[in-house]
Amino acid sequence: MNQLKKSAGMRDISAYEMAYANSNFEAVQAHYRKRLLLDLLHKLQPKRILEIGCGLKTLAIDYADAEIFCIVEPSDKFVKKAKQDTKHLPQVNIVQGLIEEVYAQISDDYDLILLSGLLHEVPDAQQLMQTCFDLCTANTVIHINVPNAQSLHRLLGLEMGLIASTHEQSTLQKTLQQPRIFDLTSLNQLALRSGFDVLEQGSYFVKPFTHAQMSHLQQIGFLTESILDGLWNLTKHLPNAGSEIYINLKQSVKR
Repeated sequence: MNQLKKSAGMRDISAYEMAYANSNFEAVQAHYRKRLLLDLLHKLQPKRILEIGCGLKTLAIDYADAEIFCIVEPSDKFVKKAKQDTKHLPQVNIVQGLIEEVYAQISDDYDLILLSGLLHEVPDAQQLMQTCFDLCTANTVIHINVPNAQSLHRLLGLEMGLIASTHEQSTLQKTLQQPRIFDLTSLNQLALRSGFDVLEQGSYFVKPFTHAQMSHLQQIGFLTESILDGLWNLTKHLPNAGSEIYINLKQSVKR
């Protein structure tokens, strides 16, 4: 979900780790992001999985059906946590570094490659997509999820005059060193430029307010689990207004 060290064109991993851990609503957002991923895993039943960027909690501990589960993660803190969490899982292989740098160490053919909460954070999204293309076989599915520029809370902020554009960086995004925000159109365009066909796309978990505001509503007891689950289900009625978007891809047969 990040870059290994701070230098020209790279991100400060230590600062990112701290900001991520202190993000006051991120645990809830991560819960619903994982819900999306587990739905995908149960649908596809992949046996060989590559997770690029595991964050504080790798998906390997929630999916026991993998024969090979490779994790690539540059952060010392996140790698240490993943090793501790998966020490009882012999199918898990953890490689520390950037995917572009450790490519030769992960030469297995994968059924599924996960880019969860990552593509909007890296300095060069096109390069990462090219690396993923090179790791694919004709049958590999790539799943990507990122924050949604057209989410309900961004549209509300726009209409309130708080932001000039839905693609404007929020304070949290600046803190987390996230250089871009996608909508479904721009995510599709990047995928097509990178040689992929789109299998499925959409948004999930409608979030009416910012992370800080949602956290406050939780603290005062207003934002209950029932309301949160309702917001998850609300994308049935507002399909493009979820807080995050996803896209599932395969290599294009036309390339």
